[in-house]
Amino acid sequence: MSSSTSKTQQFHKILTQSKPFGSKSRTQEEIDESLRKLRKLILVNGIPSDTDPALRPRIWKLLLRVNDLSADAYLRYVAQGPCYVREKIRNDTFRTLATDHSFKERVGEDMLVRLLDAFVWRNHDLGEIGRPGFTYVQGMNVLAAPFLYTMPSEIEAFYCFAAFIENNCPMYVQPTLEGVHRGLKILDRCLKILDPELFAHLRSKNLSAEIYAFPSVLTLCACTPPLQQVLQLWDFLLAFGVHLNVLCVIAQLLLIREQVIASKSPMKLLRTFPDLDAQAVIGIAVTLVRDLPQELYNELTKHPYEMRI
Repeated sequence: MSSSTSKTQQFHKILTQSKPFGSKSRTQEEIDESLRKLRKLILVNGIPSDTDPALRPRIWKLLLRVNDLSADAYLRYVAQGPCYVREKIRNDTFRTLATDHSFKERVGEDMLVRLLDAFVWRNHDLGEIGRPGFTYVQGMNVLAAPFLYTMPSEIEAFYCFAAFIENNCPMYVQPTLEGVHRGLKILDRCLKILDPELFAHLRSKNLSAEIYAFPSVLTLCACTPPLQQVLQLWDFLLAFGVHLNVLCVIAQLLLIREQVIASKSPMKLLRTFPDLDAQAVIGIAVTLVRDLPQELYNELTKHPYEMRI
């Protein structure tokens, strides 16, 4: 039996143990323990999607706790037609992962527009019954792209995207992008502790995270090719928390640290990060957690979803 096949079987065994959430035959404690094992397996082995393409969609839906897939509801949102920010959506969707041919072959712009329209209508309707709502903001097109690429159907992509936005990083998609800007400030504070020399060099060139890391924080690194590496990074972020993306951006900096330190104009290097190497980035990010003060790490953990009054 090949190593890849063995890993796939391990995932299938845990997936069987991890569902359904509402099962009377399994306690919540048992389900939580299975999810803990699943997260550990993702960290240690990664998801072997090459041997079983259906594995990643199943795992993402499980991690996002997406169970109810109402086709009728989605079709009802779609039937409402263009939402009130359609022009803003169309200004972004045509350039979504524009250089990735595999994405362009699988995901048409019409699918992206339709999903984002439906998301706006969904939250417009829910907002009317006393629920905080969302609208389309910059970066949502890129955040939706991995779901449309990964999920077997547009409906599954829609509900996964909605759960992700509404539960995992709601502060990242407020009109002011409050969570993104907070994440960038935390990135600077983390880098100052984790690598004072690199931090000082960047600041000597008047480079803060707001200047060089905005796209990477805004899109959870989905703006950095190749897409297959982005998906592996997102396996990790969905399993352990999107807040860790801030440390993943720092990890990318550390991978080119010597070039940045040696450069008189480091922004030329940082304007376009090197191709993503998910395994290397995840490995570094995990080690960085141990070197952060607990108070700062707590702030990092909460920033994608905690609303400040």
